[in-house]
Amino acid sequence: MSTSERRSPGRDRVRTGVVWDAVAARLEPGDRVLDIGGGTGGFAVRLAEQGHAVTVVDPSPDALAALGRRADEAGVADLVTGVQGDLTDLGTHVPTGSADVVLCHGVLEVVPDPAVALRTIADVLGEEGLLSLLVAQRHAAVVARAMAGHFQQALSLLDDPAATGRGRRYTADEVAALLADAGFTVETTQAVRVFADLVPGSLLDLEAGSTAALVDLERAVAGRPEYLPLATQVHLLASR
Repeated sequence: MSTSERRSPGRDRVRTGVVWDAVAARLEPGDRVLDIGGGTGGFAVRLAEQGHAVTVVDPSPDALAALGRRADEAGVADLVTGVQGDLTDLGTHVPTGSADVVLCHGVLEVVPDPAVALRTIADVLGEEGLLSLLVAQRHAAVVARAMAGHFQQALSLLDDPAATGRGRRYTADEVAALLADAGFTVETTQAVRVFADLVPGSLLDLEAGSTAALVDLERAVAGRPEYLPLATQVHLLASR
């Protein structure tokens, strides 16, 4: 996939649509949201625009600077707080039980110990708090490596979640088991990016209506279990 395709605005919309819908539907007015690894604020600023106070914890000072500018331009700087840190030191930045909703998108793949990370998240969530967890899905990664001609990597990934050295890849069952061990109850599991990474970015950006139609298709298959093994990512909503 080319750099231009990876940065395609249409592709970005397709990739985030299903997750955004699921999270937005569960928020209550005035919820306190913690976005772990939220970077430049793709989710945080949108949530702040809806009136939620959002704290973004991210290790990159450059990303946090961009977050501040983005929040200021959107007129929600008073609702967005950036904190430099990560999941390993989360407890030093965020008080116990202080978050109503935690977003952990694309982070569990790179932490030293996923089980410890999820217990840390449970500590900062308030009673009946909600976790939105998005992880890379291993079945699709096996297919992607094989289609790219990396057959040995594909073979290794079948049973080793960290075989590529680029972070862990999970099956939905593995993530559900980790969440259960950390005291969470999984409420929904969705397939994310079933087709989005297969469609040329030029098609999405140049053909009128293509992006909206693909978003509708992704929404239609997100909850169908037969498509879960084909999804690049798995999105789970879990409560304490």
